[in-house]
Amino acid sequence: MRKFLLLSALVAATAPAGFARADSASAISGKVEALPSGEAVYRHICQSCHMAEGQGAVGAGAQIPALAHNPRLQVASYPATVILNGYGAMPWFSGLLNDKQIADVVDYIRTHFGNHYTDKLNPSEVALMRPHLTAEEQ
Repeated sequence: MRKFLLLSALVAATAPAGFARADSASAISGKVEALPSGEAVYRHICQSCHMAEGQGAVGAGAQIPALAHNPRLQVASYPATVILNGYGAMPWFSGLLNDKQIADVVDYIRTHFGNHYTDKLNPSEVALMRPHLTAEEQ
């Protein structure tokens, strides 16, 4: 027991002050820092699962789909709906991201990672897709 306490004290004494904390992608509501572009939204929220180059990932029982060279992104409403409502193990972000942020990140993933879908998604279109919560759900 003494060895454990001594080891714990040693680790605490040598640990850097102010540990870094990861944001929780499962948060479905709340405030997120100002993310001024689709790339910023991707880097801050999406990249942790879909990877830096949009290649997706497999492991630990999860299979994260690749966004790179993804023909499902051809229609902008598809990724917007997935972001708003979630799909499979992906959580929904309708309570975290505003319409402009969703439109921006959809435009970003559709024009990067080997995708060349250049038609823009308008935030007003996202607003029409946004799920409407009842007072009990809010």
